[in-house]
Amino acid sequence: MEKPLARKSSQEVWSGILAPFFILCLVLLCLSYSTLLGVTNGVNLLVIKQVHTINIWKINHTEDSCANRYIYIHEGLPARFNYDFLNNCESLSAGTCNCNTPNMCPHLVNLGLGPQVNDSEGVLANKSWFKTNPYLLEVIFHNKMKRYECLTKNSSLASAIYVPFYPSMDVGVHLWDSNLTIRDSSARDYVKWLSGQPEWMKMWGRDHFFVSGRIAWDFRRERDNSSDWGSKLRFLPESMNMTMLSIEGGRWKNDIAIPYPTNFHPAKDSEVVQWQNRVREQERRYLFSFVGAPRPHQQTSIRGKLIDHCQASTNCKFLHCDEKKCGNPVTVMRVFKSSVYCLQPGGDSYTRRSAFDAFLAGCIPVFFHPATAYTQYLWHLPKNHTKFSVFIPVRDVEDLKEGLIEKVLLGISKDKEVAMREEVIRLIPKLVYANPRSRLGTQDAFDIAVQGILERIENVRKVIREGRDPSIGFADEDNDKFKFPETLDS
Repeated sequence: MEKPLARKSSQEVWSGILAPFFILCLVLLCLSYSTLLGVTNGVNLLVIKQVHTINIWKINHTEDSCANRYIYIHEGLPARFNYDFLNNCESLSAGTCNCNTPNMCPHLVNLGLGPQVNDSEGVLANKSWFKTNPYLLEVIFHNKMKRYECLTKNSSLASAIYVPFYPSMDVGVHLWDSNLTIRDSSARDYVKWLSGQPEWMKMWGRDHFFVSGRIAWDFRRERDNSSDWGSKLRFLPESMNMTMLSIEGGRWKNDIAIPYPTNFHPAKDSEVVQWQNRVREQERRYLFSFVGAPRPHQQTSIRGKLIDHCQASTNCKFLHCDEKKCGNPVTVMRVFKSSVYCLQPGGDSYTRRSAFDAFLAGCIPVFFHPATAYTQYLWHLPKNHTKFSVFIPVRDVEDLKEGLIEKVLLGISKDKEVAMREEVIRLIPKLVYANPRSRLGTQDAFDIAVQGILERIENVRKVIREGRDPSIGFADEDNDKFKFPETLDS
């Protein structure tokens, strides 16, 4: 009988020890729970808050840095829509005209940056400058996207779907063909293939985007008339559900402009800083300059008058462009670096690569139409255009009175000039495409474009979550884009 009594006594002892322990644990658990609910209780709160803060830090520390930034590349796209153009580059024109210009092959070296500038005559920083074709944005962007830090091979995780289609090369093959069926056939095949992929069904293409090295108008033929310009790509129903990034946008909100590729492609942040310091200290002997050629066959072009004004002034430098002169970044940058202001009228369309060359040179751009920059590059340029440029509104050629430009520029104070130039120089890293083989510590034009497209697609998702129609506003027309808003006349 003694053994059972001993066992019972032992149990009672352990019960006496464990019971208070469990009660204490229960009390602490309740205190922790009450703290989570926001209940405070003197000094105990300080201890529990400290533990809770550490827990939050641990959660944030282990969070996926690519959350909401994953991009899936549609590398399954048939080669006829991209790589075949590169493999047959000798048959492609290097420009945007239907003429006997040299083939595209020499421009595709260095991942689309073109030949490196080896002798800049002291004008450029040699290692980071190339002779870049301004219409190869789609190739440069693709090569940079291949090295994007948040790529995923699982399309279900992707916040955006990038389609490495080369629409500029594609449309250039048949752009002058009078047979519209032939001119549009590739575009139709492209959207047919894409809309048949499982990724399409997720948002019916509204999370898809592609990039073009041509202006949006080249893909916006509104009528089936053989004399009308362009392909019908962007009016195809499937294409209307996608966003296109291009060097110039049209009226439609799913055509978004991002900077033209310039000749400066830094591989390090130090190269950017070095160049910024260089143009900041540059002596500028010309008040203003114009680099370009007249457009005698365009009745609405103001270029002829700009040239007349420039040549009539001792304060202006005019460089008459031809392929040899303006195809050489040394020649162009020599003029822009020596000028305080650079005149930037429209080219064959509203925009021109020269505007971005001016930014690179630390030369304050002078715009004459809002669609040359202000209503185009909304992701890359400050909303307040007076911080980085001069605006002289010219609705008609007759508005450009003799001596007007020089009078306006001479009326700007030195302090204002210095502030504008500093803002121009500050913008340089945001307007260049860094060398695809490297990555800058600061955002370049590519990074800002990717951030913009991710935010745009997330806004569409928000609309869908709220039960609204995602098609409303996605590809609407914005005719105000090409008007002269009153706020820009001041």
